[in-house]
Amino acid sequence: MTLMTPSEALVETLVAHGVKDVFGIVGSAMLDTLDIFEPAGLRFIGVQHEQAAAHMADGYSRVSGKQGVCIAQNGPGVSNLVTGIAAAYWAHSPVLCITPEAATSTQGMGGFQEIEQLPFFEKITKYQAHVVRSDRIAEQAGRCLDLALTERGPTQLNIPRDLFYAEVDVDIPGPVALIDPAGSPEAIALAAEIFATAQFPVILVGGGVISGEAVKEVVSLAEFLDIPVVTQYQHNDAFPGSHPLMCGPIGYQGSKAAMTVLSQADVVLAIGTRLGPFGKVMQYDVDYWPKTAKFIQIDINHRVLGLTQKVDVPVWGGARSCTIALHKKLEENDGEIVAHGNRRERINEVMKRKKEWSKLLNSWTTAGSPNEISPRRALREIQKVLPTDAVVTTDVGNIASTASAYLEFSQPRSFLAAMSWGNCGYAFPTAIGAKIAKPDRPAIAIVGDGAWGMSMHEVLTCIREDIPVIAIVFNNQQWGAEKRNQMDFYAERYVGTILENPSFAEIARAMGASAIRISSIDEIGDALGESVNANRATVIEIPTTRELVEPFRRDALKKPVRKLSKYKNYSLAKTYL
Repeated sequence: MTLMTPSEALVETLVAHGVKDVFGIVGSAMLDTLDIFEPAGLRFIGVQHEQAAAHMADGYSRVSGKQGVCIAQNGPGVSNLVTGIAAAYWAHSPVLCITPEAATSTQGMGGFQEIEQLPFFEKITKYQAHVVRSDRIAEQAGRCLDLALTERGPTQLNIPRDLFYAEVDVDIPGPVALIDPAGSPEAIALAAEIFATAQFPVILVGGGVISGEAVKEVVSLAEFLDIPVVTQYQHNDAFPGSHPLMCGPIGYQGSKAAMTVLSQADVVLAIGTRLGPFGKVMQYDVDYWPKTAKFIQIDINHRVLGLTQKVDVPVWGGARSCTIALHKKLEENDGEIVAHGNRRERINEVMKRKKEWSKLLNSWTTAGSPNEISPRRALREIQKVLPTDAVVTTDVGNIASTASAYLEFSQPRSFLAAMSWGNCGYAFPTAIGAKIAKPDRPAIAIVGDGAWGMSMHEVLTCIREDIPVIAIVFNNQQWGAEKRNQMDFYAERYVGTILENPSFAEIARAMGASAIRISSIDEIGDALGESVNANRATVIEIPTTRELVEPFRRDALKKPVRKLSKYKNYSLAKTYL
């Protein structure tokens, strides 16, 4: 036991767990702790908005596999973290948010910046610790850091601000290393038995394969039986993109080849995915989710086993250890596996569907006038010159989401998207966090003009902290995803979806960044190449046509039937009669 201040206890615990960077905005509640960050070797990255701090911590954790940490001033600063922590929750990112709270002496009196902060995060964290004694800060901080990793999601450390000022006698807890469970032998045996009977097995992989460091093992299993692999919605990096068995991502703006292949499965091996409902929504008019297939689901979180899909064999365990165990069991029963006998037909079917998809995607990409900068043509140019080691983040929107159809990755922890949380303003700050975690890898954010308006202020963070992130901003003067819905469902009555934007490149230059405004399609490749080599924060603005591609949330909308339009006494009649 050692005498120290609570701030020292917190900082030493962060250091003991390998934390090097913390994102946030300076506030009086944390001044005592921030004062000793630098001598302890911690870097504080001051941001423009607390939501961005949470996204940066998210990007940091997803690329590094370690805890990302963010902090904010009590009250309004902490409430600004909520959207970013929710995004980290649905991305299963090990993020710790440290939330100072109003002092214990005035709680309940409605003091300055006082509000109950634990309820904000109750449904979007894996664990919450509320400090009630100064001498427990280190203990509870250590538990939050450990559980963020083992529970695969955000945790909250809530500390009344007066508890930083004391003298305490504490031990600094180090990290607790846990080994993922390997799945019960009975479940593995049953999974192997069902898998051995499959005529057309398909492997469906999600984010758990990435966080569980299981990509290599999944590749080995797929190659053992020549099993096609599809990736979950916005997890393009969960399997090597150039591998001949890789069919691409399913879901919104995914690969039609992947969806067509999945629709033929008689057995689906789902590894590291909760089988979320948004990944099942019809796309390209293909109702691809297999209705009669048997499902084997492997997941580290037992709560998601069978949650959204009837599962024939639930396997509770880590993606890596369970994949190894299943592969070994299948090898033991090698002579009884049906899929050995028809592997050539299965490979031919995969190749056929991939060629068809490539041809269709190329036809969409090259449609229109050769001189215009269409969204798809611009995305193809980016795909051509994208560095193989790049980390790419995408925002929410019609164009940014379309990038999923074009992006391929050779290594995991390369593609970060907001996934089912779907919040705008995600991509750019997440790329900043990723760049800080992996400074040797290019970090590139793909953002639409609407989402850029929510995040471009973080260019100032890049300049101040010398973070060379690249933002590719598609400027089509509209909220494209919702405008497409207004086209399809509301007779082209555009409310709130038309934007009048300035030059984002000029704004970026005013902030101190490098900036390039594209004027022709053949400039995109050179601009991205120059930006990567420049090693400086850069905004590439691409003005595009207003062409809109596949609609978003077609599953959730219906064409309206207006009732009041029949009656002359109501205001709506003036429009509809």
